[in-house]
Amino acid sequence: MKLFVIIIGCFCLFLVAEVKAQEYNDTTQVWKIITIDGNEFIGTIKKREPAQFIVTSPLYGKIILNQTDIKKLIPISSDQMVNGEVWNANPQASRYFWAPNGYGLKKGEGYYQNVWVMGNQASYGFTDYFTFGLGMIPLFFFAGEPTPIWITPKFSFPIVKDKFNMGAGAILGTVVGDGTSMGLFYGVGTVGNRNSNLNFGAGLGFVDEEWGNAPVFTLSAMTRISKKIYLLTENYLLITDDLSISLLTFGGRTVWPKVSIDYGLVVPISDEMDEMVAIPWLGFVIPFGTY
Repeated sequence: MKLFVIIIGCFCLFLVAEVKAQEYNDTTQVWKIITIDGNEFIGTIKKREPAQFIVTSPLYGKIILNQTDIKKLIPISSDQMVNGEVWNANPQASRYFWAPNGYGLKKGEGYYQNVWVMGNQASYGFTDYFTFGLGMIPLFFFAGEPTPIWITPKFSFPIVKDKFNMGAGAILGTVVGDGTSMGLFYGVGTVGNRNSNLNFGAGLGFVDEEWGNAPVFTLSAMTRISKKIYLLTENYLLITDDLSISLLTFGGRTVWPKVSIDYGLVVPISDEMDEMVAIPWLGFVIPFGTY
């Protein structure tokens, strides 16, 4: 529990740090502009006046918008523009089925994830470089059973923009009603952009005050094959002196503007297993914030 106090204290100090305001002076950046009456425009901001934006849209030409009429400005990355059409951003680009990669949520982005009803987690990007999540399996609904809760602080570091990112973070939890504490500290490196990438990671975990004697390795990947569909794989490997365990996951993700669904099969493999077992995976993600 002392570790939780330290993490929460650092988190609170981090929130009060000043964050540089977003600039709009890049005339090549493509934006999705949503007005307060629900209209949407795709274009570049050619000039920003004290009270107006002068926008050039491929469809509507030159548009002058009052700042008071603009509800939201969403940057569109180059990989979202396909044959002149805007593909929705990956609402869970910072994760695969569950494992994190080197990308973080952008400032103001958030999502709620649910896996098989019982697994719940909400994550939010407080800056472009720091994401914080909170999760729970609400077993207290079942006659007050001990309930696991966890937090997921993560820092992301762009090494080469949209090509190579690194991340470091932790998954720290406790079981309310039982007193057990557990966690994992990890580092990851991701090659590729937010839509298609390959990720390698390693982490070391603990239960109560006892640390594991071997790291856990991860190898994951995703690729976008259409406007709405991604292919995903997420894999873990743990090797000790007397045990080797692999966890292989294959499946996909289908995205819509307001929700995405993950689906696949989880295949555990160990030296002690006599036959193959495939466990279904089903989850959904609801984005919120500046998506």
